[in-house]
Parts: sequence; C-alpha cells; structure tokens
Amino acid sequence: MKQEMGEKKNQSSCAKHASHHCCSHGVPNINEKDFFGMSRRDFLAGLGAAGLGALALTSQTHGALPKPIPGMGLRIGTPLRVKPALVYSIARRREATSWRSWGGLHNQNDVDTEAGKIEQELKKLASSADFPMEILPLARVNNGGQAAAVKDSDCDVILVYAASGRQGWLETIAASGKPSVMFLRHKSGPVYLWYEIAHPRFLRKTTDEYKEPGMDVWDIVVDDYGEVLWRLRALYGLKNTLGTKIVAIGGPGGWGVGYKLGPKTAREIWKLDIKPVTYKELEPMIKKNLNDQKAVKEAQRQTDEYLAQKGVSLHTDKKFLVNAFLLTKVFKELMEREDAPALTVHHCMGTIIPMSRTTACMPLSLINDEGLMAFCESDFVVIPSGILLRYISGKPSFLQDPTHPHDGVVTCAHCTAPRRMNGKDFEPTKILTHFESDYGAAPKVNMSKGQLITNLIPSFSSKKWIGFRAKIIDHPFYDICRSQIDIEIEGDWRKVLEDMQGFHWMICYGDYLREVGYALKKVGIQWQNITTG
Repeated sequence: MKQEMGEKKNQSSCAKHASHHCCSHGVPNINEKDFFGMSRRDFLAGLGAAGLGALALTSQTHGALPKPIPGMGLRIGTPLRVKPALVYSIARRREATSWRSWGGLHNQNDVDTEAGKIEQELKKLASSADFPMEILPLARVNNGGQAAAVKDSDCDVILVYAASGRQGWLETIAASGKPSVMFLRHKSGPVYLWYEIAHPRFLRKTTDEYKEPGMDVWDIVVDDYGEVLWRLRALYGLKNTLGTKIVAIGGPGGWGVGYKLGPKTAREIWKLDIKPVTYKELEPMIKKNLNDQKAVKEAQRQTDEYLAQKGVSLHTDKKFLVNAFLLTKVFKELMEREDAPALTVHHCMGTIIPMSRTTACMPLSLINDEGLMAFCESDFVVIPSGILLRYISGKPSFLQDPTHPHDGVVTCAHCTAPRRMNGKDFEPTKILTHFESDYGAAPKVNMSKGQLITNLIPSFSSKKWIGFRAKIIDHPFYDICRSQIDIEIEGDWRKVLEDMQGFHWMICYGDYLREVGYALKKVGIQWQNITTG
C-alpha cells in the first residue's frame, strides 16, 4: 500500500545541514489536527505587494535547474527561512498595587529557561518536517528596537512566541510584510500573557472589529506544533510558487475565457515568470534530435529500460515511445536553458504532433516523474494550482478534465498523468495512443484505488478556488483520455455541482486542503472548502 501524502511516520533519520535543520521523515510526536473550517470572513491577506515580491525573490534564486532534495522523494524548492522571536517583559514589584500581567516568565532565569526550551522544540520541529526548513537563531524581544530588528530580519516567516510584552512590539513585527505565525502557551507552559488577550487586544485593538492588518485568527496557534508545521508547509509552498519560471511552448493560454484571463492573473497574483517558446523555434530542435543517430540510439535504450519496468506494457507502436524520449530531451534542454523547473505545451493536441512524430503526453509524464513540473494545454488558469500543490505536497500534481458530478461521484481524465503520484513508487501503466488523435504514446496510469486525493478547481477569473478531498474508487477504461479515475467526493457533492467554476481541475495524492486554503488567503483568493471535516 502506497504511503499517502500527509501520513506522519518516521522514514529516515534527520539529515542536518550546515546552517539549518531539515529531514525527510514525517511528524513524530507532533499532532497535526484535522483542521480547516476556515471562516468566510474577508480577512486582510496579511501580505502586501512588497511582502509577496520579497517571497518571490527569495524563492527563485536557483543556481541551476532544481533537483530533487536527497532523502525527500521528489521534493524540490529552496528552504523556508524561519525567524523565531521570544517577546517578553519582566515586571518589577510595586507595593499595594497590581504590578504584573498574566504569564509565567517572572525573571531572567525564567526567560533563559524558556529560550532553551524553544530552541529544543524548534530542532524537533525542523527534524520532523517533510520539507526543507532553516531555523534562524532565536531573537529575544524586550524593547521596540529589538522588535524592529526582527521585523527587518532576512527570513521568509516570523514565528512569534508571545509570552508577554507590549502590544506595539507585536504590531511592529506583524508589519514586516512577511507572513507571521504566533505561538501561545496554555498547557505546554509556562502560560503566556497573550493567550489571554491576543484576540481582543492584538487582533481587534479592544474593539469588535478585526483591525490588525498583518495577521488574523488563523495565524495564531496554541501549544500544538503540528498546527505550526502545516502552516509552515503552506508558506513553503507559497514561497516557492511565487515567481516560478515556466517554459510555455506555443505561448501562454487557457481554456475558454481563461485564454485571456489565465496568463494575466498568473503573472499578477502568482508572479509567474512565463518564458514563451514559439513553434518556429521548437521545430528545428525537434528535427535535429530526430536525425541525430546518437540521440536516437539513447532514446531507444531509454525506451527499452522503461518498458522493462514492472507494471509497464506497450499498446502502441514502439517508435512513438522512442520519439517521446527524443521530445523529452528537447523539453528538458529548454527548461535548462531558461533555468525553469516547469514547462507547459500549448496546442499539444495538434501542432506538435507532426513535428515530433509522436504526442507530448509521455514527455510531460516523464518530466513529472523526474521531480520537475510539466503540464499540458498551457492553461494558466489552473497551472498555478498545480505548482502550488507540487511544492506543498512534495509530489506530482495532475491536470485533468472533470465530468458531471452525480451521486457523489465524478470521473477525471487526461493523457499526461505522472506515474510517481505518491512521490516514490511507480503506478502500473499501459502505454497507449493519445485518445483524441489515436496517435503517438500516452500513459494510462492506474492510480491506487482507495487513495485519498486533493482536488482544486480554480475559477476562470482566479478570484475563487473550490477544493475538496476525494477517494479514488476505480481506474476505468472509458473511451476518453487515457489516465482516468472515478472518484468519490467527501463532503456535499451537490455544492461541487452547483458552485463549480472554470474548467480544468488539479489533483494530487493526499489531503492538503488546509495548506492550500492558508496559502490562498495570503494572496487574496477566496477559498471554498467542500470537505469541512
């Protein structure tokens, strides 16, 4: 049975790197609660344009095309830099009057003990993460100048331990433009002052309305490091999605009205760096490889090796698969040239076929299986959701066509599915023709029955995404796109039917609804979670 994303089990010992802690295993001794009934209140995003720009800049400083991170399956991306800060004040006794606030830090020894405890907890948190995380030195904040220094620190996320201290210090930190998470102690002790007043004083400023522009209630965690961890995973995904370079063969596009809206919102909201490649430029590259005997011989070797894998069978002309490996070589050359971890193909059901003497289906599947990202149809309405899911989950995402939901079931299909959907194991696969053209080579990936998956439905306008969890109940063989699944929707399937917008859906193995919703809030996209439990 393949391991689902989000399953928290030890798999390996922690790999410690020079200046940060990161590890490939799950989350031992950290309870990630089944959370997410996100309020529909229109909270302020908490990240201004400057903050988003900074995240995009720090996430896309690749020295070379990103490779899977050792010990983390297909995980790619740059580490999330987390700056922890202990905010506190030490009260002085005054006779015959109230002189101290709530909270368990009474003297310098208490502060030193708490700082040491936090440092040990953060080491455990980092070693439990299934994504690379760099924990920066703990800052102690006991005055406005120290708060300002934390605000200006070189990091992606600020993790605030609000033990006590002035409201203004917390507001200074929250005004950094960077995402902030506040940790409060209740039972984990010593109890914190802001466990009492974070909501009425910090968030609402002693009024009935939310007035803190930098944070909201979903940025505050009490006691549970599992709750911290999934938020950091969401922010890791957001950091690495913003500013992603993507090669767009045939230019950017979108399905339906998304043709006009998708590329624009992908650039504006997600800061995607779209690198167009024309077919006029691509065609001679393809012809060169088709006529290169050394390249052809290598593609034949790769084909034989692929077909020798367990669970793979060929049901089309072998030359189509050989040509698919040649086309993969061209695609990867373009990605390396642009230093881009992602690629998409426009007019993949027509223009590219006579040039390559195959279809683009297999190359896109192969590139995803290597750990990079590849999508068909150049649909920039849905591609950002695939990139975000890829970075959040550490596993391939799959763009597919939905059908009409009925009785809680819907069929999803496309001809470009990855095989390593859980980021490690290869699913059984038949190599057939691409369905619409009955030509070339396309994978029919038989995804695991019973597997939980995350489904995302972006609207054409990108103003709203719908998400739900589902279970794969069958991998049938209808006369439709080759990789196909029947899924059972968890939640009110009628809401999917009634509220569905856009067209293409994006899926990945596992449940990442809470991470996606948290990330979307930071970029101002409305989130509707159909699976509320």
